[in-house]
Formats: sequence, structure tokens, C-alpha cells
Amino acid sequence: MVLTLREPPEEKEETVVKGEIVPEQQTVTNPQTILLRVFRYNPKAKRDEPRMVTYRVPMSKGLTVLDALLWVKENVDNGLSFRYSCRMGICGSCGMLINGKPSLGCETQVAELGTDVVEVGPLTNYDVIRDVATDFTDFFSHHNKIKPYLIRKENGEGTPIGKELLQTEEQKLEFYQFTMCIMCGLCDAACPIVGMDKDFLGPQALAQAYRFGIDSRDQGWPERAEVVDSPHGCFRCELAGSCSAVCPKGVDPGLGVQLLKRQVLRRKVAHRV
Repeated sequence: MVLTLREPPEEKEETVVKGEIVPEQQTVTNPQTILLRVFRYNPKAKRDEPRMVTYRVPMSKGLTVLDALLWVKENVDNGLSFRYSCRMGICGSCGMLINGKPSLGCETQVAELGTDVVEVGPLTNYDVIRDVATDFTDFFSHHNKIKPYLIRKENGEGTPIGKELLQTEEQKLEFYQFTMCIMCGLCDAACPIVGMDKDFLGPQALAQAYRFGIDSRDQGWPERAEVVDSPHGCFRCELAGSCSAVCPKGVDPGLGVQLLKRQVLRRKVAHRV
């Protein structure tokens, strides 16, 4: 069936998007505007289907994609759903697909995109909760599997460590880069293996496994080795490098996964010797 969209009358301009009509917002007075195309879908609503809806948003200096979404929510459609918190690139909550690339909405300047049409959607490789908000249950589950904390023999039962654990600056620098992870999930969204294998731990969890495994204060390698050296662990990575390309903090999780592979092999050889 072919859907034919008629031209709108001159006295009332309308934006037509895949059969859905959104009237021009009367509150827009700034002649410089952008078109914000947003993915809309509520899986729990009967007869609701995935669609792209276009909104006209006034352009201003320093406008971010998150600012544009907030303007739509406050002035046009308060039912629009997305996730955000700090608006400073620290919490990692506002991960979304912006013009096809996993990005943080609060750090993406509209002016730097070089287009008047900005397309926003939910992160790939995650289930949609509603609109741009996605389900991070599997993401956090994979993170918890690698035991993201220092493990010591003296606190095996959870007893607090009673002394300061010293390490040199060189020892700290071995893993410091990977402590900058804000758990935004962009790396997992960009990873092709995560898209094919839901049980794959993913670049975020594996890079953090290396971060704790290489820490001179940690004694939990035997416990983590069972998780990372498994069919869905570090050797499932095909080194696409897309995870590192989208990381907003320069953590380079792809590097962490490769270093983890080396660590696994080295300790296997040392154990056999």
C-alpha cells in the first residue's frame, strides 16, 4: 500500500513524517530552527508501532542534542521519554543514537553536527523501554559478573580491610586509564559481537575486568578468570575497534580487552610452568 501525503495549506505549516503529522509549534519565534527527528515507541502500549516523529526546535548558541530533547518535552510533547541526569558528561545516563552514532546527548553540540536535521534514536543492542530510553539490565549484569571491586584474602567474607593498601605511581598508571569509564554503555552499543551474542560480556565489562585484574592491590584473579576466559568472554572479541571509537572519555575499552587476553594467556602459561 502506498501512502500519499498531501501538501499542507499555506496558512498552517505542518511537518510530515512517515504518515504522522506534527503541527508547527506556535511558541517557536526564532527564525533559526532545526528539525529534530526522534524515535517514538512504547512496547507496552497496544497497537503502538515504532516511528520517527519530527519536531521543529529553535536553534541557539551552545544547544546540545539533550537540550533540544528537553525543549521538546517542556514545550511540545511531555510524553517524550529519554534518560539524563548530570548534563555534564559525567553520569553517562544520556547515551543515545545521534545521526546513527552512539553518543552522549549532553556532549553533542548541534552546531558541530553540520546539519539542520538531527535524528535521535535508542542505543542499538539494548531493548527499548520507551522512545529513547533503553534497558540496561544485561549491561549491569555483565558488569557485576567480573566482580568490579578489589578482592583480598583478608576480606573474603566481606570484612573491611584494616590497613591502607600502598602502590607506586607506576603501578597505578597501569590501570588508571580504565578507571575513567562512566558506564554510559556506548561501547556495547557499537560492538557488533554484543549485537549477535547477548551473553557476550561486552567491551565495558571486559575492560573493567582488566582494570581490576592488573591492580597490584587485587588478589581475585582466579575468580575473574573463570568468567573472562569463557566462551562469552574476552576471546569472543573480534577487535572491530568500534567500542573505542565511540567512547566519550577516551578509555579505549578495545585496548583493555586485548590486554586482558594477554593477561589470560600469560597466567595460563605461568600456571603450567
